[in-house]
Amino acid sequence: MNQHNRFKFRWVAIPALIFFVFFVWTTDKVTLQGERTVYTVNCVNGTWNGSHCNGELTIGPRFRYRALKARGEVLFWILGSMEPSAKLTGCTIEDGRNWTCPESAEAPKSLTLAMSKGDPVRNPAWSTRPFHSISKVGWILLDLGVKHSAGID
Repeated sequence: MNQHNRFKFRWVAIPALIFFVFFVWTTDKVTLQGERTVYTVNCVNGTWNGSHCNGELTIGPRFRYRALKARGEVLFWILGSMEPSAKLTGCTIEDGRNWTCPESAEAPKSLTLAMSKGDPVRNPAWSTRPFHSISKVGWILLDLGVKHSAGID
């Protein structure tokens, strides 16, 4: 490959690599140690009507879950909070993105008792916290002051 072709290749390859890394980071497709973060939003001065907030949409807490397959446990905590971490036990864990746990004393502190394909599972029968989740990019944009309503679960 001559120098001119190498130069052209770099102008294509480097932006493509940067875009790929950005895509992977924003979608949380690769996480450390089987962890999964759930980004939530709140509806201030209003109420939820399904997935629509008739008040002001604001960022909510970010819940991080870490599945420990060998122990059958899922640890979870709220990022940036002084609240201590908690643990779900007796869990059936396929991997960090697919697990389920039975009801326990810690369930009311959690958003969910199961993850499926990296998404928190909702079950009205569980004693977990109610929540509305949003994508990582949506949460970051909302934190930066960009108002939107797309991508809310």
